[in-house]
Amino acid sequence: MTAILDRFLLDIRQAAFHIHSVRVWRQGEQVASWDQTADVRRPQHSISKSFTCMAVGLAIANHKLSLDTTLGEVFPAYAELVKAAAPSHQPSRITVKHLLTMSSGHDSPPLWAEERAALTEKDWVKYYMSLPLDRSPGSRFTYSSGDSFMLSAIVQACVGCSVQEYLRPRLFEPLGMKDVDWESSPLGVTLGCAGLSISNEELSRFGQMLLQRGSWQGQQLVPEEWIALATRRHIANAGSLDWSMGYGYQFWMCSHNAYRADGAHGQFCIIIPEKEAVIAINSEEDRMQDILHCVWQGILPLL
Repeated sequence: MTAILDRFLLDIRQAAFHIHSVRVWRQGEQVASWDQTADVRRPQHSISKSFTCMAVGLAIANHKLSLDTTLGEVFPAYAELVKAAAPSHQPSRITVKHLLTMSSGHDSPPLWAEERAALTEKDWVKYYMSLPLDRSPGSRFTYSSGDSFMLSAIVQACVGCSVQEYLRPRLFEPLGMKDVDWESSPLGVTLGCAGLSISNEELSRFGQMLLQRGSWQGQQLVPEEWIALATRRHIANAGSLDWSMGYGYQFWMCSHNAYRADGAHGQFCIIIPEKEAVIAINSEEDRMQDILHCVWQGILPLL
């Protein structure tokens, strides 16, 4: 079941890309698969952010929070940690929508992997809310793992359990993902921005659920309207070709009328609605735009 991948595999071998696994779905069926070795569970890095988005949508549907909910409302004890900043630059004013679109207002976003590893403050929510903003929230996109962590913290505060626990019966188990491992903060908040480990096969099922607007095997796991909202462009961004098409709610817009979740070192879940297709890739490769170019040249024409 690899014919549809022949050109893609030839291209990645010629480029010496370190690809672990590929899955292609078309019209609800898996039409191609390839594994370098075993398709084991691997860290999905920032693809984790798109799963956190699902938790946010479910919490909104259950009236636990809204797009306009602010950090100050959820964490009032930390709402006045920043004393000197102008009101417009107070982190307490950041809304769920600002976090989803990574427009919280930081020039140097907090809680990157290196900072998380070195941080002595165990309460990462307190730390995040102690940092004054550089501009008003909502004005500009700046990629921020800290924003995604705060989404996870908001969901936990509003629903009474971690994002990992919240998604277990609502998303993971219906998609056949048992005993999913997801890293957490020192105080037990699901990392949200990274740290989720699943297989590429499991990732491809997540992508097919997205393509089906939240439906899986006759069950509506995530509200259809939330999938439609989360996977469309909400804010402009800048970068290379497929990193300059705009950003949704923890999803990247792509060329070729596609959108994707992606993670460091070449983890991809690409959804192409016009082709009724999903492409999931797990890699150990930093040339991410080049991998996407191979997808557009080698797989897309065959769909």
